[in-house]
Amino acid sequence: MISVIIPTFNRAWTLKRALDSALAQDYPHREIIVVDDGSTDGTRELLAEYKDEVRVLAQANKGVSAARNLGIQESRGNFIALLDSDDAWEKNKLSCQMDFFQSNPGAMICQTEEIWIRKGKRVNPKKKHKKPSGMIFEPSLKLCLVSPSAVMIRKQLFEKKGMFNEAFPVCEDYDLWLRISHDTPVYLIDSPLTIKIGGHGDQLSASHSQDKYRIQSIRNLIESDVLSPDQARAALDVFKEKCRIFANGCLKRGREKEGAYYLALAAGNG
Repeated sequence: MISVIIPTFNRAWTLKRALDSALAQDYPHREIIVVDDGSTDGTRELLAEYKDEVRVLAQANKGVSAARNLGIQESRGNFIALLDSDDAWEKNKLSCQMDFFQSNPGAMICQTEEIWIRKGKRVNPKKKHKKPSGMIFEPSLKLCLVSPSAVMIRKQLFEKKGMFNEAFPVCEDYDLWLRISHDTPVYLIDSPLTIKIGGHGDQLSASHSQDKYRIQSIRNLIESDVLSPDQARAALDVFKEKCRIFANGCLKRGREKEGAYYLALAAGNG
């Protein structure tokens, strides 16, 4: 069975599209779990229309990581497929990924290619966003190359690597993918089966400084002492670069104490 986990917070205006795309999947052995993270809009009323088609879990607003983690903990499937409430799937997304896992029994995680929609128009990802396949740790240090809505994961991988970091309001996915990819291949199905929709004002990435959390994620990983010497060197190089960039941004905005702190980290004095 595949457990589809959809976290949502005040997204009634787009949740129906995500839900309908999950329900339209041609793979029959699935459950759909929606985690309502304290919504105050019409989300509850919308979900009531689906009755027995979805399982609804509700919690006080704790953030997307806590919502995903609750869904994963309560899931019954052997596989987890994440779907953000502003994204959607082509109808054969789950079946293609299950075919991949059946053909590759040693694989733990895979993702599909994506169709990008920004402000209602299709756009082409830049070259730097090209998804690699296999051992993707080092190219993933600079920016996140795995989309939550595109992945399917064997549930046992969460038992080995842990869950989403609930202290991160953003970049919680970047953090998890690094913890996974340093020793686990992340495979790519080269078909655009995930529809990634962005450009709206309530995206979390628009309201937080992402590099601050990427810096913390890399630091945690380096200090955990699980990286190979080559991986540790690559991680340290990106850590220093991100510290310098973030520090300069702080200084330009008059946050001198914070800027000095990250400059010291970049110099190895933190």
